[in-house]
Parts: sequence; C-alpha cells; structure tokens
Amino acid sequence: MFSGSIPALATPFRDGSFDEAAFRKLVDWQIDNGSKALVPCGTTGETSTLSNAEHHRVVEVCIEQAAGRVPVIAGCGSNDTRNALMHMQFSKKAGAAAGLCVAPYYNRPSQAGLIAHFSYLAENSDLPIVLYNVPSRTVTDIEDETVVELVRMHPDRIVAIKDASGDLSRVADHRMGLDSEFCQLSGNDELWLPHSAAGGAGCISVTANVAPALCAEFHEAIAANELARARELNDRLFPLHYAMFSDASPAPVKYALSRVHDWFSPDVRLPLCNASEASRKAVDEALEIAGLV
Repeated sequence: MFSGSIPALATPFRDGSFDEAAFRKLVDWQIDNGSKALVPCGTTGETSTLSNAEHHRVVEVCIEQAAGRVPVIAGCGSNDTRNALMHMQFSKKAGAAAGLCVAPYYNRPSQAGLIAHFSYLAENSDLPIVLYNVPSRTVTDIEDETVVELVRMHPDRIVAIKDASGDLSRVADHRMGLDSEFCQLSGNDELWLPHSAAGGAGCISVTANVAPALCAEFHEAIAANELARARELNDRLFPLHYAMFSDASPAPVKYALSRVHDWFSPDVRLPLCNASEASRKAVDEALEIAGLV
C-alpha cells in the first residue's frame, strides 16, 4: 500500500506556536523532491507536546497542502485507546490515507492488551492502520506473533507496519506468518538497505526531512536492484542517519532543516532542548558529506 521514502515530518514552531507557513513549504519541498508519502504527527513531529487541537491542525494542513499528490499517513498514536480513536476519526474525515498507531507507551500493556487496543481501533474506524513498533520509546514490544494475529484478525484494516525495533529478522518472521505482500516499512534509517533486502517496501524516515531527493534516489536504486548505486548513496547518507540522533530527536533534524532552509526554525518544545554544540557539529559534518550544504 505504501513504499519508498516517507518522511516523518518535523513540526516547525515559531515563537512557541505551530508555524503553518513553514510547514506548508516543507510539504511542498518533500513532494517536489520525490517523497512518496508523508507522516505528520509522528515521533519526529513532537506529537507528545502538541495539544489535540494542534495535532489535528497539523494533520489537516498536511493533507490540504499535499492535495492528493501523495498519501498522508497521519500519526494517530496514544496510550489512551479512546484518544487514539479520536485522532483516527478526525484523520479519516480530513482525508488521510492511513493512521500510524504506535504501541501504547508508559502504561506497558501485555500482548493481550495490545491485541485489544489495536482491535478496538480497527473495529471502530475504517481508516487503515499502520502499526508502529518502537520499543526503545514505548517499552512495550509488538511481538511478531501479535502482529501476525492482528493482521489475520483485521486484514482490511491493519495494512502495514513501521518497525523500529532494530531487529532485521522480523521482516522474514512477518513474511513467514503473513502474505508476502504485507507492507513492511523500516523505522530505522540506518537499517533501510538491509531491511529492504529482507523484503521491506521503504522507510518512514527522519533523514528524509532534510535529504528528500537523496533518500528518494536511494530507494529507487534499491527498487531497481542497483546495489552498487544503493550502496554508494547509503554511504553518503549514513553519517546523516547517525547525526539525526546525536541529541534528543527531533532537535538535530530541526537544526539540519534550519541549515538547509532559512524559513525553518530549529526550535523544539520543552522538555526537549535545541541541539547541543556537539550535535550541531555532527550535523554540519554530515550535511557536507551528503552534499547538502
């Protein structure tokens, strides 16, 4: 259902508020440079510090500005099942193609709780669901068997997974338990190449925020089985992948965007702080290696 380079969009702030004008420019720039879908209000979008009204406005603006040129996968995750459903219902009405739903964080549900949570969402909304597994942030891990069970229970609703577990064996595990056409997207930029080799369809990427054309070209090389070209591009992008996490994300990627575009502010919201001096140095060096500055 989804493939290619898919940026998890950073949410720009100006004087503490959502900078709608900058976000519209970001959406256009992403589409013009080959991004195949857009994800507003994911982790990189600082969704945990957005009010529900702000969250919905960011999703709405993204869909408006994309204007059908690429699908929008709206971040709909919450550790409150009812709140996640509210986000899904809003996103469906706004025109999203799917909702990105992270495993509930902090309250640490069991696998049975995860099945109940995602089943409730699937049964009470007709918006397709992209599961999001990122145990480094949520603690709870959506185990392989749970993914398989959920997809078998709700094949028309649960259509993809963004896996940021860092465990490449999961791609094959999911393929063994499900139809090989089930859409698997990497949630780790640095593992994009091996994830694709194992059967992945693309990446929901942090790096693509600042390097959309390079990331799109990288995926095109993978899809064309041009391994030498893909490896060459991967080498150019690799320092940037790591620089994006040289401080608490998304501070480094926001700093990187401010280097590439004078209309994008590096500001993040508390409890995050702007990128440190060491992080800025790492980003600057990586941008040069990638040929972006």
